[in-house]
Amino acid sequence: MDRRSFLKNSTIGAGAAAGAALAAPAYAQGNRTLTMVTTWGRGLAGVHDSAQRVADSITAMTDGALTVDLKAAGELVGAFEVFDAVTSGQADMYHGADYYFVGSHPGYAFFTAVPFGMTAQELANWYYHGDGAALHDELGQIFGLKSFLGGNTGAQSGGWFRNEINGPEDFQGLKFRMPGLGGQALGKMGASVQNLPGSEVYQALASGAIDGTEWIGPWADEKAGFQEITKIYYTAGFHEPGAGLSVATNRDVFEELSPAHQKIIEIASAECHQWNLAQFLANNGSALERLQSGGVTVREFPDSVWDAMGTAATATLDENMGDELFARIRESAMASMRQSSNWIQKSESAYRAQRDRVMG
Repeated sequence: MDRRSFLKNSTIGAGAAAGAALAAPAYAQGNRTLTMVTTWGRGLAGVHDSAQRVADSITAMTDGALTVDLKAAGELVGAFEVFDAVTSGQADMYHGADYYFVGSHPGYAFFTAVPFGMTAQELANWYYHGDGAALHDELGQIFGLKSFLGGNTGAQSGGWFRNEINGPEDFQGLKFRMPGLGGQALGKMGASVQNLPGSEVYQALASGAIDGTEWIGPWADEKAGFQEITKIYYTAGFHEPGAGLSVATNRDVFEELSPAHQKIIEIASAECHQWNLAQFLANNGSALERLQSGGVTVREFPDSVWDAMGTAATATLDENMGDELFARIRESAMASMRQSSNWIQKSESAYRAQRDRVMG
């Protein structure tokens, strides 16, 4: 007989169980340092900022009872090793883009971005007022993680290219940096897709190891210096219409913390999600003007390319529908996206069109 059955079926056990229910949980006492590893090189505009803000906010709100020691990519583990570092207990928490970890489970893509998926507002609606947070947590339980959204880049650019893209055929053999399911979709269009950490992208583009790259948007791209290599820039992309960033804590570590400290990690992550989105959106417009003044030519993909991207994206998502959890995440996310989009199109989008027409 196991311990649970014994407690259920004995008078002594019932008394012990009642006593246990009244006892206060044991939480770690005293000050504690939590090691946060990240997928970002130190100083990468916006993304490293968001990791640092979460770390600083947790330290400040706990009055130093929790001190978060941030390790940028390569300082403790590599950018793509942070997931395993936290699940194994080598580090306590990570900040990163969860779509880097689709090899562990494809459902993680939805908590960053999937091709032709949710905008930043649609992601927030699903996450905070739909099933998103619960599904993120369900995924985390598999790997011993407690996860929250902890940043957002907003809509990302289509990327930097050495040559113009005039049709889908131009992706054949193109060596292009793009992670996640968007990268898998681009592979279906014939591209040779590379998954590189952000800190390695500039050198790969400059050396010719890749023919093009997406990164984030005008501000972060300008800071990275891609305009020094090529002047051809596509400003709308299919792959990350509102890329969420995540904070994940080793679940055993998280459960050792007091409820107040657990809530502080949750709130610090949520605050950074909004702060980081505003950071990118506040800086992108002026950065784009500077890029154009410096000779960068802004382009949009032709409809034939968008159509091919849509076909490839659907095929990529469909391939994963055999996984029950992936299927539930996709169905939930897309249902929420449709509902949010329906109202946004009739309200904000319609208003913006009229504002631009009337006010110029």
